[in-house]
Amino acid sequence: MSSQDTKAAPEFYRRSLPEGCIAFSSAEGKTIFKEALESGHMGCYFKMAAQFSTQSEPAFCGLTTLVMILNALEVDPGKIWKSPWRWYNENMLECCVPFKIIKEKGITDDQFICMAGCNSLEAESTRVDDTASIETFRDHVARLSKQDDQFIALSYSRKTLGQTGDGHFSPVGGYHPDRDLVLVMDTARFKYPPHWVPLVTVWEAMKPLDKSTGKPRGYCILSNIEKSSTPSTCSCDKTLSSALPVDKGSGTLADEYQPIMVN
Repeated sequence: MSSQDTKAAPEFYRRSLPEGCIAFSSAEGKTIFKEALESGHMGCYFKMAAQFSTQSEPAFCGLTTLVMILNALEVDPGKIWKSPWRWYNENMLECCVPFKIIKEKGITDDQFICMAGCNSLEAESTRVDDTASIETFRDHVARLSKQDDQFIALSYSRKTLGQTGDGHFSPVGGYHPDRDLVLVMDTARFKYPPHWVPLVTVWEAMKPLDKSTGKPRGYCILSNIEKSSTPSTCSCDKTLSSALPVDKGSGTLADEYQPIMVN
């Protein structure tokens, strides 16, 4: 096959935020930040910003979200990252699901919750189904944005936000109560910067069913059970978890480009 017959693989340098998403670093985004800070609803931001990371693999949005929160909550992993330092990194979260599968397919909401529990976090999860309440979600965001000992992880569909791709995880970094805007600390910074989104839109984005589980997505409140230098252990059945289908939109591939798709 000649070089002329070989099609070059598509490549991208970031994406423009769609209407309705306000870039954190824009003039308007800075004004929103200032007002939210003055309102007292950026308490969660500083520890989260100190640990803000770009996911190292297209399927790692769930892992990166969890790593950011673990390090923001100052959880000691009890094992070496790079000698002599103990510190959480995505590559240290090979539990609940074999790492090879995570790298290829990402993780589901249930697997995210399982990993959190295996790493000394208490997880209070809510699926956005017919029994869930947007007012309860708003109360959680308003309350937890004022503090830095609990954080909210979102699992949502990018499509609802008008973004390319589908299933995605990212943590909440703040809230503007007057404008009802949530700061989404997007872990795929190679694609979209952190941005402000209407809380109602975030709520609607958590409703679409995850194709791999047949369940809606949702949000998870994470807090530190107990600081400890004792290594976390995982008792999960990896045989079962490896057989569980995972929504490729949750990390690896989405409706970005056919046949190549990017989270």
